[in-house]
Amino acid sequence: MQNGLWKYCSSAQETEYLLSLDLAGALTASREKQAALLYALSNHAEEHYRRVRIPKKHGGFRTLDVPDRLLKSVQQRILTQVLEHLPVPECARAYRKGVSLLENAEPHAGQRCVLKLDIRDFFGSITYLSVYSLAFPGEFFPPAVRTLLTHLCCLHDSLPQGAPTSPYISNLVMAPFDRYISGWCEARGITYTRYCDDLTFSGDFNPNEVKSAAEGFLLRLGFELNPDKTRFFSSSRRQEVTGIVVNDRPHLSKSYRRKLRQEWYFLKKYGTENHLQHMGSPLTPEKYLQSLKGRILYVLSIDPSDREFADMLRELSAERSSI
Repeated sequence: MQNGLWKYCSSAQETEYLLSLDLAGALTASREKQAALLYALSNHAEEHYRRVRIPKKHGGFRTLDVPDRLLKSVQQRILTQVLEHLPVPECARAYRKGVSLLENAEPHAGQRCVLKLDIRDFFGSITYLSVYSLAFPGEFFPPAVRTLLTHLCCLHDSLPQGAPTSPYISNLVMAPFDRYISGWCEARGITYTRYCDDLTFSGDFNPNEVKSAAEGFLLRLGFELNPDKTRFFSSSRRQEVTGIVVNDRPHLSKSYRRKLRQEWYFLKKYGTENHLQHMGSPLTPEKYLQSLKGRILYVLSIDPSDREFADMLRELSAERSSI
């Protein structure tokens, strides 16, 4: 159905369309109550968030607006029932099922130079109007439903970092930029991928020309680059893409592997509890071992043939109860 035909829909038909999306799930059985719940949530969404601060890996804090269980449940169904059925460009590598950090880094391996750009305040720069226009397009949703869905996914006129819908919506909002810059790069033999707010370009090019082209289109969409995070690497320097070294083939840095190897050594020598006490870690032994296993699996996801870390994983799994 084309956008112009929605004007022939009655409010009752729009409500039927909304209910067909099955966003309330098992929250209530009555169709009337389902509609009432969704409209009430959309009208008072700001009352269903709490603000939390989580520490960043390299210092400082990140502020998240986290929805309560009721709103989160509805948002999760918006994600699976609606958003994930809308396609995003192939160059968008974050927040897509089955797409990993490795697949974001691989296309840039062995290139003459790598340029990395970062978008300032990425989620906070995505406005209500952008979500309404690009995440819930008029050819698929009648106006009243578009408005309700947008209210359910936004907070104070922007995209809340902490809602389950926000990551995929960010890909939909960035789709016009991704399509434009991918075509621009392809015509010049440049490789482009985007992982959330990290834009990576590789090949043989003038970095100022690429930055200017990206910056100009981003400004039209309401985004700004963070100049403090712009990085340019020639092949004579270590080229990293989302934490993966790509100078010749994708692999993790020696420092990352060395730190993990050292951590394993002390764990084996002193035992889990003494090791955690020495580090001053607040984690429980179980949580720490889960974290360690995750990091070992990450190494193996980048290089499955790494026998040293494969052996480490097997030993950790076999002896976990006694470490």
